[in-house]
This record gives sequence, C-alpha cells and structure tokens, in this order.
Amino acid sequence: MTQRPIRLLWILTCVAIIATLGPAVPTSAQDKPRSGGELVFVVAAEPPGFDGHREETFAMLHPIGPHYNTLLRVDPFDKTGTKFVGDLAESWTVSTDKRTYTFKVRQGVKFHDGSVMTSRDVKASYDKIIFPPAGVVSSRQAAYRAVEAVEAPTADTIVFRLKWPEASIIANLSSPWNWIYKADILAKDPKWYEKNVMGTGPFKYVEYVRGSHWIGKKNPDYWDKGKPYLDGYRAIFIPAASAQVAAIRGERAMIQFRGFTPTDRDTLVSALGSKITVQESPWNCSIGVTPNEQKKPYNDKRVRRALTLALDRYEGSKALSRIALIKEVAGIQVPGTPWATPPAELEKLAGYGRDINAARAEARRLLKEAGVEGLSFTLTNRALPQPYEPFGIWLIDQWRQVGISVKHVVLETSAWFQALRNGDFEVAVTAPCNSIVEPDMDIHWFLTTSPVNYGRHKDTVLDDLYARQSRTLDPEERRRLLRQFEKQLYDEEVHFIMGFQWHRIIPHLSKVRGYTITPSHFLNCQLDTVWLSE
Repeated sequence: MTQRPIRLLWILTCVAIIATLGPAVPTSAQDKPRSGGELVFVVAAEPPGFDGHREETFAMLHPIGPHYNTLLRVDPFDKTGTKFVGDLAESWTVSTDKRTYTFKVRQGVKFHDGSVMTSRDVKASYDKIIFPPAGVVSSRQAAYRAVEAVEAPTADTIVFRLKWPEASIIANLSSPWNWIYKADILAKDPKWYEKNVMGTGPFKYVEYVRGSHWIGKKNPDYWDKGKPYLDGYRAIFIPAASAQVAAIRGERAMIQFRGFTPTDRDTLVSALGSKITVQESPWNCSIGVTPNEQKKPYNDKRVRRALTLALDRYEGSKALSRIALIKEVAGIQVPGTPWATPPAELEKLAGYGRDINAARAEARRLLKEAGVEGLSFTLTNRALPQPYEPFGIWLIDQWRQVGISVKHVVLETSAWFQALRNGDFEVAVTAPCNSIVEPDMDIHWFLTTSPVNYGRHKDTVLDDLYARQSRTLDPEERRRLLRQFEKQLYDEEVHFIMGFQWHRIIPHLSKVRGYTITPSHFLNCQLDTVWLSE
C-alpha cells in the first residue's frame, strides 16, 4: 500500500498538447493469414483469480481468455462490438413468444484434457453463472434474471427458457466472460476454476509465473480447423505505463490490448513510424466514485450529492483527455449510441450543470447541513497508472475546493477488489466496464442484488426501473425508463458518482494482423484470428 502525493498540476503542465492522430485502418478479415510465431503482449496487471464467471478485470481475461470458448461471441471483425455469431453454438432458433431459445452445440469439440464437450457442459457452466451454488460468486448473475431454466435435452442441444421476453438475451449469452467449463469438474468442486485452467479454446495453458508472464501454446485439436494461426502467445505483466511503452518501442512486445494514452501513442508513432499501426475506438467503460453507504456519513445522500456537485466534469475532460484514457462527459450509456443521454438532458443532473461556482456553493451548503464541514476521508484507488491514478489525483483537487481533505491510497488489483468486495473502504474509485453497449448489461452493476454493488445500497426504485426497461419492447418507453433510472442513480440518491467515459487507443506493431479494435477491452480476447506477418 502506498500513498500518492497530489500532483495534478505537475501532470497537467508537463504534457505538451499534441495534434491527434487518426487511427490507421486495421487489417481486414480477407487478408490471407500466415501461420506460426509467438505473439507477445503486455498486460498491465495480474489476474486476481482465474474464474471468468467471478472476475471482472481485463487482467484475467487477456491472458486466460485464449484457453476458452463461449456459446456465442461478438464477431471478432465487427468494430461496433454488437454483431453476434456462434462460437460453440452452430445455430439457434427462437420461439414465437420470444421465451425459448434453442441452440445446436458443435459436435466433436474437445476439452484440453481430451474429453468431449457436450451440451451438459454448457448447462453446468450457465447454471453456475445464473444459479450459483452457495458460496460461489457469479458477477453477472443479475443480468440473467429473465432466465427460468437451462436445459440440455440432447448432447448437442441447449435450451434457455425465459420468464418473460427480453431483447438483450442474445447479447448476454455472447458475453466474453461466460466460459464453458467441464461439468464433471464443477460437480466435484464448483470453485476449481478459481485456481485452475482447462477449457476448449484455441490455446492450451503452459505456465504462469507471477510477476513475469503467462504462456499459452497452440491447441492442435482445436475444433475450428486451421486455427489458431499462432504457435503460441506470451503475456508479460508490466504495471508501469512507461515500461509498457518501452517494451513496444523496443519491440520486446507487440501489443497491449487495453489501451494507451494519447501521449504514449504519439511517442510510439514518432519512434517507430511505419512499424506501428494505431487503432482507436470509443470505450464502453466509465470511471467514477462509489461511496460506501454502510459507513457514515456516506449513508447520507446530502454528502454523496455534495461529492458529485464539487466536480467540474467539463474542464476535467479537457485536461484529462490529454494525458489519460478518459474523454467524454457521459451518462449511463456510451455517447453517440442509441441509448445515450442527450447533452441537454444530462445537464439537468446533479454535477452536470455548466455553472460550477453555483454547484460548489450548493455542495458546501449540503456538507454544512449534514454536519460534516471539513470532511476528510480516504479514497481507495487501484494501482494502475491508467486511468485510475490521474483520475484520483483530479478528484482530490476538485474536492479540496469545497473544503474536503482526502488521503489517496492505492492498492494492487487483487487487494483493491478484495477491499471492494469486503466493504473495506470509505469512498472508492470504481470503473464499471462492459463488453457490449446494451443497457441490461451496462447498468446491472447498480442493482441491489448485484455482487458488484460495492456501495451496498438498497434501492427498490432502481431495481423496478431496471426490470421495466428490460422488458419493454417499445424503444421510446425504454429510453424514458432509462432516463428515470439515471436520475435516480446519479441525482436523487447518488449511489454512484460518474466521472468520465473512457477512450481506447491501441498502437501495435504493424506485423500483428487479424485484430480489430472494438468499444471494449473485454472483447476479442481469444486470439484465434490473430496472426503475424513476419
């Protein structure tokens, strides 16, 4: 554990304003792949555990994802991250009442131990996700409230029966976290996958050396014949941003799948020229603040409201977007997408108005009314340079301007997650991220029953609005309900203090082909389409 000094002014003044570079055009799906070679990529943190059904971090998904398949997946060449294709499912049909989804499962698929995968394994995996046994954490359980039962009537058929029609079900079933595990293993120990790896994916597990690397090798029995193209991959763990850039600049690594800052991008382009390719995309991640409502005074919504009113998001966006992975001022959905909040509506919410002086005056009044003038607390943050550290430093500077004193404590990824899960914090930086831009998937974080409701709020109004927006088939009615959900979350109760939307920048060696950036660093992690041109 370390305490970081406040150095916002230094960060904001030491970086030159550099003209933004346009993203290079990625390799198309039609280019003829070349087989062979080892892909070396950087991961900025280490996995806190190995179970995709439990974890929520890229630090687990990037090195371990290539060992697994899912039932459905997002098309790896779709830049929007919204086109769904079969992975272990060959095809599917939907009943006329939209409550029964039947999937045909590929035959002859083998687990890495040589055993044959059947629909029984798919059922066992989804039962663990949707109906987890006692003591087992499923981070996405709340997203499947519509599912009544999962059935496996034959070895090649899996059926999902819904309590009500739900437009987001295919998107949910395409989640990159929903790895298919072996039923026999889960029957003996449902927690086995938290510390072990064994899937059906394009790469087999070789070794993990903590603090150093993770290695996977080509699965010669992979069901998708001709893939993967790579002989293997090596994920190297480098937490320091400068060292990550140096690794790619020195061509010791080829890519980092999470994202670099604008400055890092420009440094690499300047150093490597045509040897580097840049892909950019809006990013379905936000970064914000979760007050622990089980601790005083954060159980008082006046205090929570004061914390959000103190933030000048519009000036913060201008400054932070020059040095960090964050950019847009946003609501509960990615700006520019169908469910995003219009700017005029967003400005009506607490902390989103344009008059920062009036907002901060109201913040001071609320703190005084709540009896906590001169409030001081510890901000628990994640020990990742991007975008957690600059965001945390910016927060401290903003709150100082309304008389709040903050100690900044950063924790390594595993310890940070543990603190959140245990409620061992006062106020924490949290970063809801998702793979697919879909309200049901994006806002389930904030349900009372969600295991990632780290603030531990109990809000039946939010729960009801979520259920209603999920079930309506009228787009306009859904938008109306989403605006109500947003107002309850950010304004009326301030359970979560939204900061900014992320912006994704992937500069990589040009010899890395077959990779297409999407709005999520959780997508495209199987590496089955990736190949090296030399």
